[in-house]
Amino acid sequence: MATGFLRTKRRSRTRDAHNSWSRSGATARLQRKAVDGSVSGPALVYMVCLGLLLGWYGPGWLEAARLFDHAGEHSPALPAASADMLTASFGFCHSGGGTNCVVDGDTFWFQGAKYRIADIDTPEPHGPRCPAEAALGARATRRLQSLMNAGAFSLEQGDRDTDRYGRSLRIVTRSGESIGAILVAEGLARDWDGARHPWC
Repeated sequence: MATGFLRTKRRSRTRDAHNSWSRSGATARLQRKAVDGSVSGPALVYMVCLGLLLGWYGPGWLEAARLFDHAGEHSPALPAASADMLTASFGFCHSGGGTNCVVDGDTFWFQGAKYRIADIDTPEPHGPRCPAEAALGARATRRLQSLMNAGAFSLEQGDRDTDRYGRSLRIVTRSGESIGAILVAEGLARDWDGARHPWC
């Protein structure tokens, strides 16, 4: 009987020691995992997929969020600048048809068609009313030729298609900026208000 009691006691001690060792081993494994900061395989796959989704769709989400203000009303999107596709090497021409040439500060020939820049008026270098107009008109003509040769440009239609002389009325732009506005800013042209005004 004493032997059976001793055996039971030994088994109980062995079981307690084993349970204690198992608990301490599990605790040690958990502590090691927390210390080395390793990530399980499924968690790593999840994080990679999340990163790919954010990289692919994130910019679109950010753009959509930018278009809506805090009140939830749609903010008007800025118009995208049209791609400038037209190019040529412009010379000078006074009158008559030309392939690609500048007549004066607001008129030029391009691919056999005559264009008048719709948003400006410049001094006349040909038939000026005074020497000051002739000098300013010559400067505007040279500057327009330089701007037209500076790179690709676009021709945008305004309110009217042609003027009374049959010239195509267009606003000339580069990267969304009006070339006519550049001439106005440099003092070589005026904004077109529908009528010519004296330069003398």
